[in-house]
Amino acid sequence: MTVIHRIRLEPGGIIFDAASDQPLLLSAAAAGVEFPSSCRNGTCRTCMRQLLSGRVTYRIEWPGLLAEEKAEGWILPCVAYPEADLVISG
Repeated sequence: MTVIHRIRLEPGGIIFDAASDQPLLLSAAAAGVEFPSSCRNGTCRTCMRQLLSGRVTYRIEWPGLLAEEKAEGWILPCVAYPEADLVISG
């Protein structure tokens, strides 16, 4: 079942909706919000952003983030799927 989550970018407070069954990058683009991106498969890190609150999941085993970066809240929107409402550094 697809769930819609509310995504807020800070600073600035831009808000868009994201479906739980598609990567954040695609939901953002559909809402007219552009994140820099290149590879769209989690390896180039161009879209890397910091997750300030909420949870994401990945459907690939290792999405190009170091364990320390994950612990600090960094995510890759091109391969990150929302599991809750999110606040992301924009």
